[in-house]
Amino acid sequence: MGYHSSDSWHAYFQDFAYTNQGRTRMANINIADLPAKTFAELICSPVMDVYVGEGRRHWCLHRDLLGYHTPFFQGQSHIDGKQKFGKIELLEEDPHAFELLVKWLYQGKIDDVSDLPMEKKWDYADACQKLYVLCDKIKMPQLKNIAIDQFRKGCHEAGLVPGPEEMKPIYDTTPPRSPIRKLVSQIAARQIMDPDSENDAGTYRICFEASADFAIDVIDAIRQGSRPRLFQDPTEETGCFYHEHGASQVCKVG
Repeated sequence: MGYHSSDSWHAYFQDFAYTNQGRTRMANINIADLPAKTFAELICSPVMDVYVGEGRRHWCLHRDLLGYHTPFFQGQSHIDGKQKFGKIELLEEDPHAFELLVKWLYQGKIDDVSDLPMEKKWDYADACQKLYVLCDKIKMPQLKNIAIDQFRKGCHEAGLVPGPEEMKPIYDTTPPRSPIRKLVSQIAARQIMDPDSENDAGTYRICFEASADFAIDVIDAIRQGSRPRLFQDPTEETGCFYHEHGASQVCKVG
């Protein structure tokens, strides 16, 4: 439980005697808007092997293009004053989410869930949820914001929301006060409070047991969402609401 830093990721490097010309600056211009010459220079750089997921799905990606987008990859390609390239293993990440990242790296965009057929909307939304977590780890805020918007839109258009099995990993891998924590805790709170929903607090037991933050966030969301209504003061109620006996038994107290 808790935020997993990039220190838990494995990277392997080989020295190919490239002269260090300084780190590539982090992206401040969308890759699609770069001058052709600059883009061509980025994709003329050596490639790094990236392995993603338990199945070790393999990508060969240009080192300088990776470094252009995020300081995480800049740090992976420079050691001891020399440029290096080798392989990176992201074995805990989802390959479908990484597919979206690769599209963004080279094209500066990802697909809009509204353009997908209904039967693919939820799977795409789920991939965007995992993409958000990945971008949070590797410091790509612009794509992270796009991912959460596509996740929300995909949920809405598919008429589905994540269950506790999808919510728990979010709290396991993102820091406190993360916007996606706020989003999923509000989803859970709404499901609990919705009289037409089959979900109740027990539905989210695995999340409550795994994360005190989840419990606090859901309670805060319910408190905020239920204003200005306030339920009856339980200390003023009369009768045997809090006694231990069957509903049909005659209460012998009082």
